[in-house]
Amino acid sequence: MGTILIKNIQLIDGSGRPPVKADVLVKNDKISAIGNFPKYRADEVIDGLGAYLSPGFIDINTDSDHYLTLFSNPSQKDFVLQGVTTIIGGHCGASLAPLLYGSLESISEWADISKVNVNWHTVKEFLETMDQRPLGVNFGTLVGHTTIRQALVGDTKRDLSRNELRVFRLVLDKSLKEGAFGFSTGLGYSQNRQTSYSEIESLVEVVTRRKALYTTHLRNEKKGLLSSVNETIELAKETGAKVLISHFRPIIGYGKDYDEAIELINKNTDKADVYFDLYPFDTSTVLVYTFLPHWVQEGSKEVMFKDIQTPGLKEKILRELPRVKGEEIIIVAAPGNEYLVGKSLKQFSENRNLSVSEGLLELMKLTNFRAVVSYKNISLKKVIKFLTLDRAIVASNSACFKEPEEGSASWRKVIRPERSYKTFIRFLELVEKEKILPIETAIYKITGLPAQRLGLKDRGLIRDGYFADLVIFKDAEIREVILNGKRVVKDGKFQNILAGKILRHNI
Repeated sequence: MGTILIKNIQLIDGSGRPPVKADVLVKNDKISAIGNFPKYRADEVIDGLGAYLSPGFIDINTDSDHYLTLFSNPSQKDFVLQGVTTIIGGHCGASLAPLLYGSLESISEWADISKVNVNWHTVKEFLETMDQRPLGVNFGTLVGHTTIRQALVGDTKRDLSRNELRVFRLVLDKSLKEGAFGFSTGLGYSQNRQTSYSEIESLVEVVTRRKALYTTHLRNEKKGLLSSVNETIELAKETGAKVLISHFRPIIGYGKDYDEAIELINKNTDKADVYFDLYPFDTSTVLVYTFLPHWVQEGSKEVMFKDIQTPGLKEKILRELPRVKGEEIIIVAAPGNEYLVGKSLKQFSENRNLSVSEGLLELMKLTNFRAVVSYKNISLKKVIKFLTLDRAIVASNSACFKEPEEGSASWRKVIRPERSYKTFIRFLELVEKEKILPIETAIYKITGLPAQRLGLKDRGLIRDGYFADLVIFKDAEIREVILNGKRVVKDGKFQNILAGKILRHNI
């Protein structure tokens, strides 16, 4: 692999310390020395021309496993081009392992699970399978609550028996021992909304014992936001867990509750180790059925399908649907109905002589609830304000989608949300151009801090002996990316080198 000398840079080491002028020497896949080496003859010399050098960015909340693009798009190029060298999957209760019965059922809402040949059950087997596959980024996973729960009791919405909970704890403990970085819940999804506090607490105790991370998609991000955040803080206090609230967005219409929730987190920092992640955009990407009233979502897909067509019930549902602007809702994925991708809900509805609300139900029916839409429901002003808080971590909450070539068979199958290729660029723009934070604090938020939360050793900082995951940038432009000692982005261009490694949590 040889040596790379990076010179004439302002070094931001990822710890929060201000930039310093330095040279960095990379030998094979590690950082070999930091200092001043005017006479050193390296195999390759990169002149930073006064730009910043930082650790590779860590995206702590991604969906490339949910959408199976780890397999269909192994380069994960959109992450790499924005300086991301490590991504973490397994969020919101759904992970690719452990699979008690070899089924990927828990991610079927996001992807066509028939496309992957599953030849693993345990986390250990999954990580070993992934070791054999070339990947453009480093990848680590959490363990999903829904993934294990569904394997134990199917879709039944009941409390676990004492024996089922015992088995769950054993499976979780084994998975964490085998290298998972933590445990995630998706309490906002209909099948998990009724999960008892005591069940989560019992499982999070195992996570704390293994010094791992607990992440949660809150039970309610709107009307029940405060009680959901309160519940999470209580859990952190009682179990001593490291907690991360996933995609904690200020949803328009619930701004006051969001302010109070932030206040609650700040007030309890000495007793509850709670952080949150969010992205610097005003658009959410959601499964279309999440617009339905909660009482409708309680049923299975078959029951929901019947409900939205039954006279009387259908009218009640239409009355309770949120009032949305049809032109602001864009269909970004519609499996089996690709011709709809890119159309607004307004266009879809008008083409069928329906009101926007009726169009929403028709879209659900037509795609069997599998359509994904994007809509503007986030207060960008609040996002930018709260990104600057100590407890905020920047994350894309997105997959890296393959950019289809125009005219190809997959053309228009999916629209890449902006946050899938621009989250970290946008954050750097806010920092470098709009000065929302000192540069060293901003870099700490996307390097040292997420590494610390994950218990990620030898990455996230620029230190002798650490892995050489490095980014050179200036004016929010990524110029160079080095991943495990290999130059994967050169002069802003992806080199088609897949140098990622599968990461394991080591206690």
